[in-house]
Amino acid sequence: MDIEPIEELDLGGSQLGACRFDVEPSCSVDLGEPIQQQSGASTGHFSTIDSHTTVARAPDQTPVDQMLLAFTGRAWEAEEMTQNPAAPTTPLGSVGSLGTAVVSGASSGIGAATAIALSTIGFDVVIGARRVERLSEVAKQCPGPVAVHQLDVTDDGSVNHFVASIPECHVLINNAGGALGVDPIATADIAKWQTMYDTNLLGTLRLTKGLLDKLTDSGNGHVVVVGSIAGIEFYRGGAGYNAAKAAQHSFCEVLRQETVGLPIRVSEVQPGLVETEFSVVRFDGDQDRADAVYEGLTPLSALDVADLIAFIVTRPPHVNLATTLLLPRDQATVAVTHRS
Repeated sequence: MDIEPIEELDLGGSQLGACRFDVEPSCSVDLGEPIQQQSGASTGHFSTIDSHTTVARAPDQTPVDQMLLAFTGRAWEAEEMTQNPAAPTTPLGSVGSLGTAVVSGASSGIGAATAIALSTIGFDVVIGARRVERLSEVAKQCPGPVAVHQLDVTDDGSVNHFVASIPECHVLINNAGGALGVDPIATADIAKWQTMYDTNLLGTLRLTKGLLDKLTDSGNGHVVVVGSIAGIEFYRGGAGYNAAKAAQHSFCEVLRQETVGLPIRVSEVQPGLVETEFSVVRFDGDQDRADAVYEGLTPLSALDVADLIAFIVTRPPHVNLATTLLLPRDQATVAVTHRS
């Protein structure tokens, strides 16, 4: 079952801490046979590696050292960047970058916004999702080196291929997931429950397990899981999604215990109401029903969540924001909101 959004990507612009990054409008990319060469475009250069992978590099990039300093204002980052000046046009895994960040479910929404944010502050970025053409659109909006891979987190073979293609990993953003339907338990669609469990929990397990050694070898690995308020607060009609996200939350808690003493941090971000295509997918394409979820209040945006993730992964190595609940001002709990 395909639960990825189908509409055009439109991220607008965002304020990343004190660092402004502007996102160009999305555009269609005619891929032809697997992925065709894109050359001379002002938004970047693409080159084919295989049928699953593309590397993109923007031709005229602004060095990220001052941008990162503006974003964090931390002396340790200034010292580190003085020793390792940024080299934005170098290949993935270069010494000059902040390291390699891997983002799953990066074809839209929170995943796409996070990939762009991490690229903006100086990470080499590896992005994965099922729809490579959507990933290519996201890659054009990343100012630094990007590797584009086809990835289905519910498929062992796809994950294995994805992991094998990544030489090193410093940050893993487990973002792939989603909700399907709001049926009560009495009439629950077991197939939808299975898909939610496989995507949200087992997808996180597959990818984390596959990259754990590389995260450890990096000397400063960081696993970030995009969970949900639904994993800690439960509601009628949400049992399937609640169960999947609660299991994902438990996964994070246990992984943090099992990796203590290793150079790995484990963080979970639990957003509340975020206006992406999440609800459109949940309601099987019913836009009016999806719009009603956010009616009368100002929800979070994908860029709000990406801003937080960028902050979390740029803390000093001894600092771990373990679990962060992120809500719009108009939301107090799953059930308590203020609507005008």
